[in-house]
Amino acid sequence: MNINARLTVMNFLEFFVWGSWLISLGGYMFTFPGDLCERGGLVGATYGTMGIASLFMPTLIGIIADRFMNAEKVLGICHLLGAAALYWASTIKDVNLLYTAILLNSCFFMPTIALNNTVSYSILTQYNLDVQKIFPPIRVWGTVGFIVAMWAVDLLGWTKSPNQFLFAAAAGVVMGVYSLSMPACKPAKATKGSSIAEMFGLDAFVLFKQPKMLIFFLFAMLLGAALQITNAFGQPFLNDFAANYKGTFAVDHPSLLISLSQISETLFILTIPFFLKRFGIKRVMLLSMLAWFFRFALFGIGNPGHGLVFLVLSMIVYGMAFDFFNISGSLFVEKEAAKNVRASAQGLFMLMTNGLGAIMGGWAAGKVVDHFTTNIAGSCSGVKDWPSIWFSFAAYALVLAILFPLIFRYKHDGKVIESNIH
Repeated sequence: MNINARLTVMNFLEFFVWGSWLISLGGYMFTFPGDLCERGGLVGATYGTMGIASLFMPTLIGIIADRFMNAEKVLGICHLLGAAALYWASTIKDVNLLYTAILLNSCFFMPTIALNNTVSYSILTQYNLDVQKIFPPIRVWGTVGFIVAMWAVDLLGWTKSPNQFLFAAAAGVVMGVYSLSMPACKPAKATKGSSIAEMFGLDAFVLFKQPKMLIFFLFAMLLGAALQITNAFGQPFLNDFAANYKGTFAVDHPSLLISLSQISETLFILTIPFFLKRFGIKRVMLLSMLAWFFRFALFGIGNPGHGLVFLVLSMIVYGMAFDFFNISGSLFVEKEAAKNVRASAQGLFMLMTNGLGAIMGGWAAGKVVDHFTTNIAGSCSGVKDWPSIWFSFAAYALVLAILFPLIFRYKHDGKVIESNIH
């Protein structure tokens, strides 16, 4: 197998593991027996464990891969440990304990996202291949792996079953063993005089001294919160239509419907060079915020019957909502940060979006869901007012869209953006 094919398989497996349970976890947690009040808050907090892990684990694991152990070995070990945590999750009968299992898995899985890129870049460089040209088509297969995993879990009827964790654990073992077989990515020798701040990526915080970067990172965090909202509550929302829309596609195959979001994501990635060159980061980020508004608003008016078209449109617009802040934001950070802190700046961007943003989004979304849940006959089994829930989230995105162009000051230079993309 040539090296491109090997890296394609690795990227496919990396996100196949995640796609096996990430989208269906929220719906599964609502199926646990018992009168547990404020279930929405627990679901939001459980998704927030990925944010907690992202605050420190990628940095710690990255130091190990940079200084002490081959990156492909660290990647493999993390996946094997994550698989063990997922297997434990499949055996849990207490919804509160599931939080601990997902937190443990997150601590091992979240660092692998960056490690997967590190191993890919290192191997492509070893083979004297153009990383910027070769890697993007390889990385697209990661999204394909995520989609395939979602489809498999849905078609096997495991979206509300602990089997999804067994499935993910098995994939994690395969990924772990496969990673160990990759070409060696040896750690770099420690540079004399490296400070503690440099080792932990803290030197990038100097970017906060620039008002435009401080504002950019703040809004990146707020948009990171929006991402957690649909990850956590997209499937529970569709599951709640079961009583009134039994037998419809959206109810019987919620993961297949949601997977349109990831398919849209792969398509919008291809449009980023055009939009960044033509409109600049300020307008592209504004388009992302407006897309989040439509993502949530369309959920609010959609249903699996005559309103199915609104659900489908919501899935399609997700690609713009996600890519135009996540990938475009990463390119903006790459352009604005000094060369000596670019890697740390990317870590800071991830910390703000997948770390602080994810924690805030999971917590706040859970509170909103619980607020619009009406308990039945004194129990904690409640009926959720989903339109009010989604319209609240839509209002949040709209406020961001109004404030961002008023606060963020940035002059677009299409030629500089184009040179960074290519």
